[in-house]
Amino acid sequence: MSLQIRDLGKRYGDTVVFSQVSLDVAPGEFVAIVGESGVGKSTLLNCMAGLDSWDEGSVLLNGADLGTLSDDQRALLRRRHVGFVFQAFHVLPHLDVAQNVALPLLLLDQPDDARVQALLDAVGLAGLGKRLPQQLSGGQLQRVAIARALVHRPSLLLADEPTGNLDPGTAAKVMDALIAQTREHGASLVLVTHSQAAAARADRVLHLGSEGITG
Repeated sequence: MSLQIRDLGKRYGDTVVFSQVSLDVAPGEFVAIVGESGVGKSTLLNCMAGLDSWDEGSVLLNGADLGTLSDDQRALLRRRHVGFVFQAFHVLPHLDVAQNVALPLLLLDQPDDARVQALLDAVGLAGLGKRLPQQLSGGQLQRVAIARALVHRPSLLLADEPTGNLDPGTAAKVMDALIAQTREHGASLVLVTHSQAAAARADRVLHLGSEGITG
């Protein structure tokens, strides 16, 4: 899936979060976005998914202008074509691991237990499908979040600091799983990160700052 952002600007009242942001992500490309805390990296990622609004510019996913779509239309586009890995995991505590991962397929009315199990194996969670989230480590929870974001085979994966709370060894394993799964299915990957190690694995690194985005 191609992603095109043109002259994007976001404000909270009189405070400018970012302005004049333009970038393109090609199908299958892995782009990392880095920058100081507070420059709006996570907000930019939310705009890419249509989870947040913006004040100027445009966001196009495969030619569809998100700014012209209703909330329901954006949600349907995300459900079918976009995966999102949140920094805080956002797994549902009352569902076990397999049920959390299966959720996007259930929302599409496409249950597939075999696909869920295969993805759990692929991200290093084999045999843990019946465990509840509170029985897992931080690294395991992040892999649950990655598996859930990928199970419906999205064309675009957006990841917000997926290794931010992890030790270096676990972070490397999480990145291995993330990259392997997106490469296998030809998905585009946009990663927001403070980690130089994670950014170094991208095809391209962009810097978001007060002057916009460069790289």
